[in-house]
Amino acid sequence: QVQLVESGGGLVQTGGSLRLSCKASGYFYSINDMAWHRQAPGKQRELVASMARGGVTNYDDSVKGRFTISRDSAKNTVYLQMNSLKPEDTAVYYCKVGVVTPNYDRLDYWGKGTLVTVSS
Repeated sequence: QVQLVESGGGLVQTGGSLRLSCKASGYFYSINDMAWHRQAPGKQRELVASMARGGVTNYDDSVKGRFTISRDSAKNTVYLQMNSLKPEDTAVYYCKVGVVTPNYDRLDYWGKGTLVTVSS
């Protein structure tokens, strides 16, 4: 099995910064792509940022210029650097990682989520 452990959430003031981490553990050959999603109170889950294997990134318009998705392949870890945080960024953030298994299958895995709260 593959497990994703998220960390870095917390409480910050408007304009502050947080860095979320998502570490993949288990048996797999490689990570193909990864993404961060979030679900705000009373809202539907939405895609925040994604990165393909070749490094092409995609961001929701609401976070462009403020958030940056990155990876450390040696550590099997995906990051989301969040700057200039706004109260509307308050949500549970979920990591999603697509991996290639030892059987050459491509599977997606989800983390349990980490809470980000931005106060005004």
